[in-house]
Amino acid sequence: MAHNLVDPTELLPHAAPATESARLLLFTMRRVAAHGLDDAHAAHAMLCAFGMSFRRPLVLLRALMAEASRVSSRRILVAPCCCPRMTDAEANLIGAVAIARRDAHGAHAMLNGILGVNDCLGALSSAQALGQAFEDLGKPLAELA
Repeated sequence: MAHNLVDPTELLPHAAPATESARLLLFTMRRVAAHGLDDAHAAHAMLCAFGMSFRRPLVLLRALMAEASRVSSRRILVAPCCCPRMTDAEANLIGAVAIARRDAHGAHAMLNGILGVNDCLGALSSAQALGQAFEDLGKPLAELA
């Protein structure tokens, strides 16, 4: 009897981000994706990371996730919060947020690929604003290697 075991690195080909800010974004994205826009754990993580300035990045994360969900033509695969690796979609979403302000065309192409659409300017705008919020609050997102 042969078992069709899937190599976990096929589903989760990327290592978790090395930087604290990217890990925070990954955790909160996963919580919102799995438990909804009003997830208390995501809000608490943002509060712990940003103090009383947590509302801006939290609202922008919610806007990005809502817009991505609204326009996507495909399912976006996210791993459980405890997983030390990332899916392609997670890595590309974090990458798009990280580069959105400097390279809008590149970020737009990444988001189009993740969402399976030809145009997603709303998601791009949310990604730019979210990346700016992280930077303004002292936790800039480094590009993933």
